[in-house]
Formats: sequence, structure tokens, C-alpha cells
Amino acid sequence: MAYRKKAPYILEQHPDILVVPECEHPDKLKFDSGTRLPTDVFWFGANHNKGLGVFSYGNDRFQLLDVHNPDFCTVLPLAVTGGEVDFTLFAIWANNPLDRNFQYVGQVWKAIKYYDAILKNERTILAGDFNSNTIWDRPNRESNHSAVVDILAQKGIYSTYHRQLNQVKGKEEHPTLFLYRHKDKPYHLDYCFASADFIRKLKHVEVGTHEDWAHHSDHTPLSVTFDL
Repeated sequence: MAYRKKAPYILEQHPDILVVPECEHPDKLKFDSGTRLPTDVFWFGANHNKGLGVFSYGNDRFQLLDVHNPDFCTVLPLAVTGGEVDFTLFAIWANNPLDRNFQYVGQVWKAIKYYDAILKNERTILAGDFNSNTIWDRPNRESNHSAVVDILAQKGIYSTYHRQLNQVKGKEEHPTLFLYRHKDKPYHLDYCFASADFIRKLKHVEVGTHEDWAHHSDHTPLSVTFDL
């Protein structure tokens, strides 16, 4: 929450596009003087204090696709145009308390089933807080994290973090969440999945550390760079 307070630190990473879960409505984004302002913002949510924000700091522009199904809260299919490459971005904050049986990764599982026709092995990225990891798979539940990873892999879409840093799902060495900001409660819940054409141009993946980010947030940023 309170992206307006964290923006100066995030912007030190020189992002082109940011996906920010638990983001306040743009009307509340009153940045400090001198803070670099986004060139485009897309926001979605029912609570103006905590929604899903997507920010451009370059030429990229966002438009919600007509196929968007608001039942999947919040998995947003966006057309990204005007930058180096036009592509489809699924901005994700897997959190829907109203869907009790599919609150977290179940939202992503249902969404990728619904958006099957536009999930392709080219010009596609899914990024954000999936609120999930293989360690919480339930063998008798079809909509678990491993199922999501497998469905995307069948479409030629892979986790940039796992590909670039040779990580095994469920045994990630770099946490993206420290529960209650406690260093002894680490989890990897945030991901950037990319289609095969982006994977071929993958240059760098980095996860922020507890030391650098715990005083700002319980999450650390996942940064992905493509050589486009």
C-alpha cells in the first residue's frame, strides 16, 4: 500500500512498466516534489485504498481488453502499445475474498482457463502477486500453483525468475515476501511469466532483499529486464 511513499525507492530501479498490487487509486497518488511521474496509469479495484495499479514510465500505454471478465479479481488483460514491443500484459493481484473456494491462485487458474484463446507463446506477459507457491499445493485440488505453471508451460509461457536463475518451483532461494516483515518468514509469491519470444530475450532478473526493502514493505520487488 501507499505507493506514493515508496515510488522514489522503486524508481531508483529505472522501470519502464510497474505492476503494483495493493495500490491506492490514482486520485490518492500525491507524489513528493521531484518524484518522476508516470506517463500512463491503469488502475482497477473496488477499494480506493487498495487496488491494482499498472504504471508506465516511458512510451508504453495501457488499454483494458474487451474480453476482461471482472469476476477474476484482479487479473487484468491489458493491451500494451507504443513502446519497443506491443504485447498483452496480464497484471495480477490474486486476491478475491468473495470467491471463497478460489481466493488466491484459484483466481489465476480460472482466469487462464477463461483467457485461453489470447494466452500465446508470443508477446504475452503475466506479472504480479500470485499469492501462491507450489509448497501449498493440495493434491486433490486442480486449481493449485503447479497446475497454473504447467498450463502456462504448455502454452510456451515460463517464469522468468526460474528460467534465468535456474530455480526449482517450491525451493526458490529468493523470497519476494517476508510475512509481517520478519526475516524468518520468507516466501516466494510474486512472479513474471513470459512467452517464448520474451524468454529468448531475457537479460536479467533480480529480487530485492529483506535488508533493502523490509522498512518499506513486506514484499520485495521482482525486476525483469528484456533485451528488446
